Amino acid sequence: MIEKKFFIIPEALAVKRLDIAISELDENISRSRAEKIIESGKVQIDGDVVISKKSKVKAGSEISIEIEVEEEIELLPEDIPLDIICEDEDVIVLNKPRGMVVHPGNGNDTGTLVNALLAYCGDNLSAINGEIRRGIVHRIDKDTSGLIMIAKNDEAHKSLAKQLKEHTVTRKYIGLAVDNIKEDELEIDEPIGRDRNNRMRRQVRGSNMKEAITHIRILERYGRYT
Repeated sequence: MIEKKFFIIPEALAVKRLDIAISELDENISRSRAEKIIESGKVQIDGDVVISKKSKVKAGSEISIEIEVEEEIELLPEDIPLDIICEDEDVIVLNKPRGMVVHPGNGNDTGTLVNALLAYCGDNLSAINGEIRRGIVHRIDKDTSGLIMIAKNDEAHKSLAKQLKEHTVTRKYIGLAVDNIKEDELEIDEPIGRDRNNRMRRQVRGSNMKEAITHIRILERYGRYT
């Protein structure tokens, strides 16, 4: 559900950065969340979309913000088996099966990885990303299987998030591509942004692009598939 909020910039916030101003205007929006909302093109100043968090605001200007509001979900522990690869007092690395949603939302209120983690860990999960994302540092799609890192506390969460941001964690995927890729190794260096026609999808050279580099090594060829 999308909620739209409107604010008039007071003199006290004049010439402050946009992300700082938003976080001070609404105590429920952190500065980091404000930054993400701005980058997604959901903030307007006097009717114009602004995508730079460093934009300075002026007293008397009207800011409108579109925010995704999560419906209240009753989050319950569920005794779902977990394929744990390794675990210590701070982190769990587990293999998420294909078909499992990582956290509740969009009609998936039960049977998620978070429901299973609550049964397994109780309150020993980081809370940085909110209640319905307890322990979740990063996600993989519902129909993708693979390893996912879970933080048991906030310090572990901050450390893992920093490693992901700085690309000191290496993530490898095995995929099946339609068509015969001729090269044995290749690099795809194309920025990825939000799909201009479907906001739930991403596309190469979409809006609010970010650098995306993928290194590919061919393992097998099967005629029309690689």
